[in-house]
Amino acid sequence: MHAHFFSHRFHPHSHDAYSFAVTEAGAQRFRCRGATRTSGAGMVMAFNPDDPHDGEAAADLGYKYRIMHIGPDVVRDVLSDVGTVDRDRVALPLFDEPVLSDPVLRRALLGLHTALVGGAGPLVRDEWLTATVSAMVRRTATRPVRARTLPAGGAQTGAARRARALLEEEYALEIPADRLAAAAGCSRFALYRAFRAEYGMAPSDFQRQLRLRRARGLLVAGCSAAEAAAEAGFADQSHFHRWFVRCFGVTPGTFQRAAGPAFRPAS
Repeated sequence: MHAHFFSHRFHPHSHDAYSFAVTEAGAQRFRCRGATRTSGAGMVMAFNPDDPHDGEAAADLGYKYRIMHIGPDVVRDVLSDVGTVDRDRVALPLFDEPVLSDPVLRRALLGLHTALVGGAGPLVRDEWLTATVSAMVRRTATRPVRARTLPAGGAQTGAARRARALLEEEYALEIPADRLAAAAGCSRFALYRAFRAEYGMAPSDFQRQLRLRRARGLLVAGCSAAEAAAEAGFADQSHFHRWFVRCFGVTPGTFQRAAGPAFRPAS
């Protein structure tokens, strides 16, 4: 949820999931675990399942925040992939501080929220979910998890290259994170770390780069932006347009006009 409240007061309540919120503007005051807390702009709120709390504005301009609820089963699944413990033996983390000042965790939460509400593909969502849960546990939880990683060198390089081969072969398709990890021969978390170490970006960023390159070639060949977006694997034209501008600095239409017929193969 993304909301801006001015005078609303939340009655004491709790959730059956982990709840994490980022205060973007203003300040929110709430009572939790026997004390009054305040979350200002840039701070993170962390509630364990069944943590009772209320909430109201602590500033004249109210407060604006993003909040996400992550079920215990989802957290357990991610931690079993991140760590070295079987899923049935994963001890769920607890967060003893309801308000945190942590830029790394804030960035992960905002990335996850954007992926969830912005229609991102499953690979993007899984990457941000893994990054968020692992950041929560590593930085703020009372029960840390030892991460499962690949040794630097041949094992790490091999896993990254196997994942890259699948992405290059099926760049226009939505590849589930589990399938990509299976092709790499390791856990999702280990793959994400290995891929970043080898290529300097996440698998989803690499896949998007392949799609953009393909779409750019199609524009040069005379395809419309809509045709290029669909054939390259983008979910819709607006998504394609946004990422084209972010990566190339111009709109698809501007690029196509600049490329002109001189760059197109003769018929």
